[in-house]
Amino acid sequence: MKTWIQTTTLSLATLAAAVPTLADELTVYTALEEEEIAAYIEAAKAAMPDTEINVLRLSTGKLGARLLAEAGNPQADVIWGWAVSAMMDPQILEMLEPYAAKGVDVLPDTFRDADGKWFAPIGYMGAFCVNTARLEEKGLTMPTSWSDLEDPAFKGEVLMPDPNSSGTGYLHVNAVLQSMGEEAGWAQLEAVDPNMAQYTSSGSKPCKSARVGEYTVGISLAFTAMQSIEEGYPLAMVFPEGGVGYELEASGLMASTDNPEAAKAFLDWTMSDEAIDLYQQYKALITVPGVDASQAAEAAGLPSDISTILADIDFVKAATDQTAVKATWKEKFGR
Repeated sequence: MKTWIQTTTLSLATLAAAVPTLADELTVYTALEEEEIAAYIEAAKAAMPDTEINVLRLSTGKLGARLLAEAGNPQADVIWGWAVSAMMDPQILEMLEPYAAKGVDVLPDTFRDADGKWFAPIGYMGAFCVNTARLEEKGLTMPTSWSDLEDPAFKGEVLMPDPNSSGTGYLHVNAVLQSMGEEAGWAQLEAVDPNMAQYTSSGSKPCKSARVGEYTVGISLAFTAMQSIEEGYPLAMVFPEGGVGYELEASGLMASTDNPEAAKAFLDWTMSDEAIDLYQQYKALITVPGVDASQAAEAAGLPSDISTILADIDFVKAATDQTAVKATWKEKFGR
C-alpha cells in the first residue's frame, strides 16, 4: 500500500458522512477545476461504495512536476482529466498502462490514444471574460481579437494565466503560435504584454477577477465565463477571432497502481452515462458523439457548432514544443 502524502486534497470523507473501513483505496491525480471535482466524486462514490477515493488536485504544470518527482515511487493510481498535451510527454506515457475503459470505443480516434494509454471524453476551451460594466465605465471598446488588446487604453486592465503553471495559459499561448505562426504569434504576445496587470498561476483566476470588476478582461476559460454569466455577473464571453485555443482532458491508468481493479472501475465510471450527464453541466467541450452542450452554455453564447470558433490545433506539436515554448515565454515575460 502506498503512503499517502498529506497535502491539499478533496477526499470523499469531506463529501459524505463517515464510512466504515473500505476494501479498496484509490489515489487520483487531477487538474480538473475544483467546482466540478466535488460533483463528479460524489457520483463516483455512489457508484463505487466500497472504494475510498482520495483526490489530489493540482494545476497542470504542478501535476506534471509531481509525477516526474515521484517517478521512482509513484503515488497515484489514476491520472484523471489532465491536459493531453502534458500527458503526451514520453516520460509520462512510460508511467501509463494501456486500458480501454468501458464505452471508450464511442470516442473518435482523435480523442483517444492509439496505444490505449489515454482517452479524453471532455476538454476545455479558452475565452476572453469581459466585465461589461467596467468596460463601459472605462469607455473601452469590446475586444474581439488579441490585437484589440494592444490598445494602450487596456493598460493594467488585462489578466492572463502563466503557461508555465497553468494549462489554460499554455492553451492560449499555443493557439496564438499555431494559428499565427511562431514569429507573428510571439510578436502578438509581446504587443499585448505591456497591458497585462498580472500573469496568474490559475487558469480560472483571470475570469473570476474580471467578473467581480477588479479588471476588465480575463483571458481564461469558457467554463468559468459560462458559470459566471449563469450566476448573474456582468460578463461577456468572447471567443477571439482567428480561433480559440482548446485542450483535451485525458485520463489514464498508472502502471504502478497497487489496486488495478478499482482504478479500472473508476476509469470506467468516467465514461458512464452518469458521468457524461454531469459533464454537460460543466463542460464546453464534450467529445462523446451526440452529446450537446448545456442550456447555460448556449445562453452564454457558445455556438451550437463549436468547430467554427476553435483554432486548428496540432496536439502532437503542442506536446513536443511545450518545453521550448514555456522557456521562451518565461524569458520574454517572466515576472
